[in-house]
Amino acid sequence: MKILVTGGLGYIGSHTVVELHLAGHDIVILDNLSNSMIDVHAVLEKICGRSLPFYEADIMDDKQLRSVFEQEEGIEGIIHFAAKKSVPESLDFPVMYYENNIKGLINVMRMVEDFKVPYFVFSSSCTVYGEPKSVPVTESTPTTSSPSPYGSSKLWAELMITEFTRLTPHVKSVLLRYFNPVGAHESALIGELPRGVPGNLMPFITQTAAGWREQLSIFGQDYDTPDGTCIRDFIHVVDLAKAHVISLDFARDNDFRTEVFNVGTGNGHSVSEVVESFERSTGVKLNYRFAPRRQGDVEKIWADTTKVTEVLGWKPEYSLDDMSRTAWKWQQTLGDKP
Repeated sequence: MKILVTGGLGYIGSHTVVELHLAGHDIVILDNLSNSMIDVHAVLEKICGRSLPFYEADIMDDKQLRSVFEQEEGIEGIIHFAAKKSVPESLDFPVMYYENNIKGLINVMRMVEDFKVPYFVFSSSCTVYGEPKSVPVTESTPTTSSPSPYGSSKLWAELMITEFTRLTPHVKSVLLRYFNPVGAHESALIGELPRGVPGNLMPFITQTAAGWREQLSIFGQDYDTPDGTCIRDFIHVVDLAKAHVISLDFARDNDFRTEVFNVGTGNGHSVSEVVESFERSTGVKLNYRFAPRRQGDVEKIWADTTKVTEVLGWKPEYSLDDMSRTAWKWQQTLGDKP
């Protein structure tokens, strides 16, 4: 199929482009470069060994977006990554998150409507579960008011896509609720490199290990968890990327309107356990300290992956140590602090 990947030069988007290539799809990449690098395009072409059409365009600009669809006839699927994604940043700039993540989605849905795109895969988040009353969470765990504008934007987006799909007979939608993507491609040619101060744990760990940052802060040591630190379900980015490809196949081959899947490993690891994994798998000792709790953080959450395994036939292949190892391998290619 011919697939448009919005945010296709970003962390998860770039890895998904590689997996789409390996599955034999034609790929069109769209990215506004707000949290990615243009160099990634050439790297993706090197990995894939072929030309990949790329458009520097913003989903917030309806004319730019429409121009891509007019030039690239016959787009059969969209994987929609393009969004702002930092929980801490969303607490400081809530309106910016509402505007970008909701208005941008509306513009993409308008293209689905106008150009009769049959398959839509949406990058959602486990933040839609808020602070769950019990773990692990299933797809039927109640979604609730999120502790951050980022999480709220994902929840509202899911509601909009579900209703839009119900009212638009030609499209089928898959909502993937990610847990915590980490790691990098085995080639170490692509990986996670956020602009500015990382909002996620693993890049802060690798940048501290590399000397880019003086010290890692672990936010909270008094949570109701075995070691007092938050628990998350960490998933390797390549495993997550493969879930998107399988979702497209599922949409093409099955009769449904909207389906929702948790995409995690089904295992919860504490922040302290991730630090220990990094030190164990790389041999590098980290300079870290414990700091007060951070606003917007959920105490503990991990996935029940029964549905994604039984329905999509998807299973994660990478261990936590693999995630640490590949993340560090990627970091080592970056040299001194840019």
